[in-house]
Amino acid sequence: MFTKKKKKNNPAEAASIPPMGIRMIAREFRKDKLAIFSLVVLIAIILFAVIGSLVLDQDVVTKVDILERYTKPGEVNMDGHKYILGADEGGRDILGLLIYGTRNSIFIGFAITVITSIIGVSVGLISGYYGGVIDNILMRIVDFVMILPIMLIIIVLVTIVPRYDAMSLVWIMSVFYWVGKARLFRAKTLSESRRDYISASKTLGTSDFKIIFRELLPNVSSLIITNLTMNFAANIGIETSLTFLGFGLPAKTPSLGTLTAYANNSETLSNRPWIWIPASVLILVLMLSINYVGQAFKRSADARQRLG
Repeated sequence: MFTKKKKKNNPAEAASIPPMGIRMIAREFRKDKLAIFSLVVLIAIILFAVIGSLVLDQDVVTKVDILERYTKPGEVNMDGHKYILGADEGGRDILGLLIYGTRNSIFIGFAITVITSIIGVSVGLISGYYGGVIDNILMRIVDFVMILPIMLIIIVLVTIVPRYDAMSLVWIMSVFYWVGKARLFRAKTLSESRRDYISASKTLGTSDFKIIFRELLPNVSSLIITNLTMNFAANIGIETSLTFLGFGLPAKTPSLGTLTAYANNSETLSNRPWIWIPASVLILVLMLSINYVGQAFKRSADARQRLG
């Protein structure tokens, strides 16, 4: 009798096949045209901010020129410089401020999201997995921070911190905004830790570190992606809101918040819309793009988790 030879796997073909996670993400984006468009817009905004800030000199952009105060869009000064989006009350080019402001706002939102997510997810996983005394201690700390008037404390710290800058705002906000994540992931971990695969791993003698970060963590990936996306947009919104109110970044540091803050002036709000409208529109587009991209990532993570 002839036996059918087993086909050997071609290493070249195996290497050319993308990992399962990447294939699922690509499939979800192909199914959602709005997510693809949002991803393109988001990448374009990031490139606009990063490349533009590398080309332009920040000292030149933020230099005050009273003679060009409130220059209207499209006008050219005596040096031949064209103000595409006009100038603000200090004669600074709105386009240059928008480029640096977008970069700073995205950096602040991303940095706060990463720092708070690392702390919050780690605390939530450890608290939910071990329970008992460890859970009680960590959750009492979380409860204490959550009952504090966080926004008022941030405003006070912003006003008293010497040499206050963008990194100062990142650290101040990160101290307080991890607690919500910790409680969320603690609840999810409590549910996951009762499942059979965790019990089986404990029975086999798998270390707690491996169970937490190699078995529990991938199974809460969908929640992590959703939380990361929503918090990225929310942190940008918090920074712009604080700056709009005068308690965020200092006026000399460009951000989307400092540009929208010009709308506090009724004269500027009604008669000089070129100063605050570009930043306001960019914030709206940025928030929507992050939201739609995050939804596509969430669906891909859900599908991967269902397939195991």
